[in-house]
Amino acid sequence: MVSQETIDHVKELIAEKEIFVASKTYCPYCHAALNTLFQKMNVPKSKVLVLQLNEMKDGVDIQAALYQLNGQRTVPNIYINDKHIGGNDDLQELRETGELEELLEPILAN
Repeated sequence: MVSQETIDHVKELIAEKEIFVASKTYCPYCHAALNTLFQKMNVPKSKVLVLQLNEMKDGVDIQAALYQLNGQRTVPNIYINDKHIGGNDDLQELRETGELEELLEPILAN
C-alpha cells in the first residue's frame, strides 16, 4: 500500500507536463514508446516528463502509486494530457489508428 502523499505526488508529476512516461532504462518497450513519441511523432522533449524509475530512489513507490491510480503494473506507463493511455502496445495502437496524432495535435500546436 502506497501513502496518499506518494499518490498525490505522482498526480502532480503527471500534471506537470503534457505527456508523462514512467519508464525503465533497460526496458525495450519503454525505448519503443519514447522512440515513437520523440522520433516518429516529433514531440519536443520539453513537453514530456520521463521518469526512469530504476534510477530513482522512490521509483518503486512511484510505480506502486501508478498501479493504484490506473491498475497498470508495467512500464512504460503513459499519460497524455492527464489521460492514462496505457503501455507501449496501447501507444502503438493509437498511432496506427491515427488517434495518437489527434491527441498530440494540441500539444504540438503550442
